[in-house]
Amino acid sequence: MLGARKKAGQAGKNGAGTSESKAIDPLRNLGVQDDEDVKRMLQGSSMVKVRSPRWQKRRTLKLLEDGVTIWCQSQKTSSRAKEQQSFSVLEVECVREGCQSETLRQMAGSVPEGRCLTVVFKGPRKSLDLLCQSQEEAQQWVRGIRRLQERVENMTEKEKLDHWIHAYLSRADQNHDDKMSYDEIRMLLQMINIDLSDQYAHSLFQKCDQSADGRLDHGEIEIFCRELLRRPELDAVFIRYSANGCVLSIVDLRDFLKDQGEDASPTHAQSLILTYELNQWAQKNQFMTPNGFTMYMLSKENCAFNPDHSRVYQDMRRPLAHYFISSSHNTYLTKDQLTGDSSTEPYIRALNHGCRCVELDCWDGDKGEPVIYHGHTLTSKVPFVEVIETINQYAFKASPYPLILSLENHCSVEQQTVMARHLRSILGDKLLTKPLDDISPLILPSPEDLKYKILVKGKKERVVEGCSSSCSDLSSSDEESVQAKAKKEDKKPSVSKLSPELSELVVYTRSVPFKTFEQAARAPATDMSSFSESDALRLIKDSGVYFARHNSHQLSRIYPSGQRLQSSNYNPQDMWNAGCQIVALNFQTLGEQMDLNQGRFLQNGLSGYILKPPFLCQPDITFNPENVGGGPGHKPVLLTVRVISAQQLPKPEHDKPTSIADPQVWVEVHGVPIDNNKKKTHHVNNNGFNPRWDCTFHFTVHCPDLALVRFMVEDYDYTSSNDFLGQHTLPFSSLRAGYRHVRLLKLDGSSLSPASLFVHIKIGQCESSPSRAAAKSPAKSAAKKP
Repeated sequence: MLGARKKAGQAGKNGAGTSESKAIDPLRNLGVQDDEDVKRMLQGSSMVKVRSPRWQKRRTLKLLEDGVTIWCQSQKTSSRAKEQQSFSVLEVECVREGCQSETLRQMAGSVPEGRCLTVVFKGPRKSLDLLCQSQEEAQQWVRGIRRLQERVENMTEKEKLDHWIHAYLSRADQNHDDKMSYDEIRMLLQMINIDLSDQYAHSLFQKCDQSADGRLDHGEIEIFCRELLRRPELDAVFIRYSANGCVLSIVDLRDFLKDQGEDASPTHAQSLILTYELNQWAQKNQFMTPNGFTMYMLSKENCAFNPDHSRVYQDMRRPLAHYFISSSHNTYLTKDQLTGDSSTEPYIRALNHGCRCVELDCWDGDKGEPVIYHGHTLTSKVPFVEVIETINQYAFKASPYPLILSLENHCSVEQQTVMARHLRSILGDKLLTKPLDDISPLILPSPEDLKYKILVKGKKERVVEGCSSSCSDLSSSDEESVQAKAKKEDKKPSVSKLSPELSELVVYTRSVPFKTFEQAARAPATDMSSFSESDALRLIKDSGVYFARHNSHQLSRIYPSGQRLQSSNYNPQDMWNAGCQIVALNFQTLGEQMDLNQGRFLQNGLSGYILKPPFLCQPDITFNPENVGGGPGHKPVLLTVRVISAQQLPKPEHDKPTSIADPQVWVEVHGVPIDNNKKKTHHVNNNGFNPRWDCTFHFTVHCPDLALVRFMVEDYDYTSSNDFLGQHTLPFSSLRAGYRHVRLLKLDGSSLSPASLFVHIKIGQCESSPSRAAAKSPAKSAAKKP
């Protein structure tokens, strides 16, 4: 046994023990060093960047040695005029081949389509239209970017960590000799957001410089990196459960899993060792070393989000009104609603992120073809037909469940007929044109019933019994009719008339003006109304129970106030509390509100449909969204969050390269008013690499079924507002207890990997609920270390 312990101890210290030292090679870490397309990207290509038929400039695009950054350089030689611009493949939403963007479509016929491509970015960044020198070159770049994206997305956490550190090492190795001087090491530390004292940094350098030549070679660099990446807080957890302090036995690991609230069977424990343990001796003898434990703790299998919720697990056979539906407002806009561009690309972004209701503001265009833009503003126009073609291509890439097209119709009858023709011809069988068999046309079907179907939401003729066709109800309208601007537009005789061809396409989502709850209760479930945010908030305050009851059988669409000229967003949580399904947000405007939206729809396989809690689905519900001091939905629990540490935080976007972050963490609960609360840690000076807080917070969550938990990290600044560093928002129902890593996201919702928070979460029953007044007072002062 003594011999085994010695071997185990050595395994724990050496990790894999069998891996050979290797050069600084991020491409090898990515596994693309032999890919022909990637090799071509590394050599660089001369292309033409296109902004318009008149604005075309030659650029050199080149993949840098980190394997993820693409450099776009102008041909000008003057250092002052030299333009350097780069982007990461992680920032790319998709690559479109041919003349598919608005700009390149204008040039169709004048340039070979096979040589064109468009790089569409996540978030608000403007797309990059490129004309390559040959079709083969265009294909190489398209395949290469997609290959790199796929490889990065499928990397393990260990591979991401290795790639991250090697990418920085490659940048810090200025003379490219695969060795690091002390000055280069100092530059590396600055790059990775850590400010070590000269004394400590020098001692660490000397400790690793086993050859004593003042430079770290391949093996010594690996040792240095391992020292930097040591996780004392993980070691402490490991030692707590290890019987001998060197390894975790099957019994030790089962004890840990039991405390985590997970499957603690011998079979599961053995599978974790086989999956995450890198040391062959330890794996063979069914032990887990500290390195294996670290790999497991960093894996997706141990994240704070319940992995079972990453698939569709909810009942999808309930009426549409029983679901929250991910919804976009003014989907066509890239920026604000006064001067921003209209484009097909925001539809791609929204649909790729699981959005299931997009908006189309339709107006008469030239040559009999309708256009989409924000009427009576300086926003540009995009042809209706191009938007429908884009929707047809991307509608079901992220989710198979029904997509709703919310038509804001300002077109003449003639151009409405053109719209109907485009919808039918382009969408084909995807377009729902008649009620489903065996389901009443007055009852809402389920998402499962409507899989891979596109629904049109809009006005619909409905002949009142006993009247002639002239009595058809044409008065229903969408949100613009209640805004002052649109009241002027409605004076046009053409706006009040409806094309029969377009009317026929409205099946289960007929837009009607809301008058009273009593009247709506007598209407078919397929009628739906749109509410401005202010109207919705007034109804929640004055008639919350009746509004929630209304939303148990009819769809409601909420849209931002017309006064939000910069396309800012309201708080969607207020609307979800009342059971509103289609809570439309400006997806192009990043921030807390979109973080909450992403968190709400994170579960259920990113399908864009989330089943509402039972107390929001029953027809006679008494749930009051303004007060859950008791009654339905009131199931108070105590949430305890210990914020332990963070790893590999980014620098603020606009900071100087020499600056180091001073991070602090907010933990926020968003839900019904009594649950809204947030608390923050103290800030850590000059350490964005591995800051440690060890702060513990307690939250009473009265209505957990509606709550979201948001972790937000920012760079503290005592002279100005703090800078955002990263966040992650999770549904309370998807939160897992125990020691967990919270993967941080950028403002646009994309990954910041390997940046993460290390936390401990505990969820327990409340012995006694605090008073509502006490619960509504969020802690404003910084928490102190326990």
